[in-house]
Amino acid sequence: MAKAHDSQDGPVAPLWVRRPEVLHRAAYAVAALVFTGQIVAVILRGSDWPTALSVLLAGSGVALSWRKPWAGLVVASAASFAVTAVGHDPLSVWMMAVLVLFSVTFRGLQPLVATGVVAAFFLGAFMTLGGFRGGAVVGAAAVFSAMAGGASGAALRIHREHWWTLEERAESAIATREIEATRRVTEERLRIARDLHDVIGHQVAMLSMHLGAAEIGLPEDAESSRQALVSARSSARTVVVETQRILALLRLGDDVRDDEALRPVPALSGLEALVASFESIGLDIRPSLDIPAGFVEPSVGVTVYRVVQEALTNAYRHGEGTATVEVRERDGTISVTVENRVAHSSRGADPGSGLGLVGMRERVESSNGRLTIDGDDGRFRVHAEFSLLGAAVR
Repeated sequence: MAKAHDSQDGPVAPLWVRRPEVLHRAAYAVAALVFTGQIVAVILRGSDWPTALSVLLAGSGVALSWRKPWAGLVVASAASFAVTAVGHDPLSVWMMAVLVLFSVTFRGLQPLVATGVVAAFFLGAFMTLGGFRGGAVVGAAAVFSAMAGGASGAALRIHREHWWTLEERAESAIATREIEATRRVTEERLRIARDLHDVIGHQVAMLSMHLGAAEIGLPEDAESSRQALVSARSSARTVVVETQRILALLRLGDDVRDDEALRPVPALSGLEALVASFESIGLDIRPSLDIPAGFVEPSVGVTVYRVVQEALTNAYRHGEGTATVEVRERDGTISVTVENRVAHSSRGADPGSGLGLVGMRERVESSNGRLTIDGDDGRFRVHAEFSLLGAAVR
């Protein structure tokens, strides 16, 4: 018999769900106790052998039902008929049959058929032989108790299976969530690698160009300096080639659309177009963009762009009202703040997994920045700070 597993994240299943054999064995223990009491009563009363044989038949039915549920149920139910036929009160034998009925339906037997078998023997004994102390009321009670025993066993079995189904679904959902988390984080890291490749490629190309210009401007007798510049240009080309090789390895099995592959590297200069693109799909934005005029480390520009992009995506999916976007530069530090009110219902099909925030945090840390995310008082706020030169923020 299968067993339920303990849940680490939710309510613990009741003992009878985790150990279903407990109810099964308890029913047989009570039936055995009733049988023992009935045997003692037969001995003390000095009952005749037909009565003793009928009680033994009932006990045999209980024992047989442990291995052969249908056969044991029929024998235990027939024993009540036999006890009634010999003129003895069938109440105790009837109790044993109901307990067996409860156990076998709890184990999975057809409840309607099993209940019908027991009820038919009870009703047949009452209608053909009589012998129920208390008359028709007790006879009707016997039939309804058979129905209650079968219904109780079947209901508990259904509840137990339902609990198991919910646990399996929860375990499957957790496993799926972990797989999705790994996939999303991997995709974001790959996108970071592509952006980094483009930034490094551009900077190294500029470096190589300046080295070439310096080589041309050297005097004729500066051979050692010329060789040093040639070596530097060779090293710069090696950096680009190695970066491309590593990115190619990372992109194995990754399908990138042509339009995405040809898209320019994100930068601070693209923030206004980014805000406009979200406004075009219905997001109300109040921007305040103060783009630094001086030099900004390209990787920082890419990260600022991606932070604003992810924050506005969250605002569109899970927010309502106006989203504020503020980009400011002060004392060599650029700060980014995106804030919106949290909606009661999301625009997206799912409530969100928070995996975009994981990628956002990784991007900010890779650029030596500092990220703060607050979600109090019904508002969601993303704040990031970076050094313009890519140094660690104090």
